[in-house]
Amino acid sequence: MKKLFLTAVTAIALAVAGGCSDQNGQQAAQASQGGQQPAPSVSVVTIASQQVEHTVTLPGRVSPMRQSQVRPQVEGVLTERLFEEGALVEKGQQLYQIDDARFAAQLASAKADLKSAQASLKTLEARSARYKDLLSRNAVSRQEYDDALAEAEQAEAQISVAQAAVDLAKVDLDYTKVYAPISGQISRSYVTVGSLVTASQEQQLATITQLNPVYVDMQQSGKGVLTLRKAMQQSGTLPVKLILDETTGEAYEHQGELKFSEVTVDETTGAVALRAELPNPDSLLMPGLFVKATVVLSNTDELLVPQRATTRQPDGSMVVMTVNASDKVEPRQITVSGAWQDQYMVKGGVQAGDRVIVTGYQKVQPGMQVNAKPWQAGNAQAKNGQ
Repeated sequence: MKKLFLTAVTAIALAVAGGCSDQNGQQAAQASQGGQQPAPSVSVVTIASQQVEHTVTLPGRVSPMRQSQVRPQVEGVLTERLFEEGALVEKGQQLYQIDDARFAAQLASAKADLKSAQASLKTLEARSARYKDLLSRNAVSRQEYDDALAEAEQAEAQISVAQAAVDLAKVDLDYTKVYAPISGQISRSYVTVGSLVTASQEQQLATITQLNPVYVDMQQSGKGVLTLRKAMQQSGTLPVKLILDETTGEAYEHQGELKFSEVTVDETTGAVALRAELPNPDSLLMPGLFVKATVVLSNTDELLVPQRATTRQPDGSMVVMTVNASDKVEPRQITVSGAWQDQYMVKGGVQAGDRVIVTGYQKVQPGMQVNAKPWQAGNAQAKNGQ
């Protein structure tokens, strides 16, 4: 009986001790909860002056600087093609040969007429000389001498006519050789050897296109072009960059210049034509290709604030939360002059060196102590992507 009594007393003592321990733990937890809360963590970006490129993006179309349609200038049958289709040709290079037998015969005939006129002149000059001597001795009349002199002068005119005919025949004979009027890349041949060609035909023999450099023609609204013209007046020429593929964002490696804009606005479209010139050493840009052209207007130093760090107030003003030197929150009303990519260009309200809260500003109040950590744009984008 004593053993059972002692066992019961021991169990009761242990239960009482355990209850006291639990009560003390709960009181300690409640005391901890009633203490000061830890400062919330926020991500901040330090405002600094950055170089901003002001641009305007316009759709454009590539056009050649020079393009020439090769056409025959005399009638005849093509006997030879002297170029490789799609090859680069030089100005003055012979491209085609037209049958020249008829033109060679015409040249020979013109030369014969010239010799005949020259022989007649010699005869008439000798005759007028004799008549002049006979006139001095009154052996011929004055009328006969004047007639002989006039015939000699007519013979001189005939020589000039014959010489012109020879020159014309030489030109026609030379036109049987069709030369490249400009340097560039030649197209396929639109006619084949053995075809009859004429000087007045509509079909060209081939087309030569100069591909380096090339033009990019664009259209800008009448109001928007004012900014471009002001920028051109300030800097003279404006750089132009091309985007070849909007899907992949592939950019053209060479940079060009905006050359001019039309001085009149198209009444039907309300737009102004613009033209840029770009180098094309690899012939990558082909005439007719549509591209997106970015015209660089200027480069300025701006204070940039991420757009996600701002909030719009009911009165339309824009506010950001900043962290001062004591790590306390201060609201600032900012003045924005425009947007650049995903950031605002700020003209007032903050200055270089200020720390602006980018993430976590929703859970803080003015004057609250915070734990500020640098904002990592790449990490934030990665989290959003997930």
